[in-house]
Amino acid sequence: MTWNEILGMLVWTGAGGILLFVLMWIDSLFTKYKDITEIKNGNIAVTTRFVMKLFAQGYILSQSIITSNLLWTALLVSVISFIILFLLERIVEWLLKQVAGLDLEKGTQEGKVAHAMMAGSFHLVGALILAACL
Repeated sequence: MTWNEILGMLVWTGAGGILLFVLMWIDSLFTKYKDITEIKNGNIAVTTRFVMKLFAQGYILSQSIITSNLLWTALLVSVISFIILFLLERIVEWLLKQVAGLDLEKGTQEGKVAHAMMAGSFHLVGALILAACL
């Protein structure tokens, strides 16, 4: 391994880490609660959902890095995937609320791990599907 390759790994990893931080911050702006505050308070449901969403975004980023020759392409694919997952999450959560009376966001905030697992699983499945499209 050359110093150039090591430097490249640091740059790609650093850029990916910054992007994941920004995406998770943006995601937290659209929840009815404060993710970090809930995590600090020991809300396992919020932590579970947060970790599952972070893993999903990280997986998409890793797959976009594998398939991209340019850093900016990999980051753009991750941003587009985030937007797709965000929109799908809103649609599915709205449908579940209307059809089944299941409010995943409220349940997650209340500490119901089952609600968080359900919400997080949508992201994981979405990430697998999106990554397969790369």
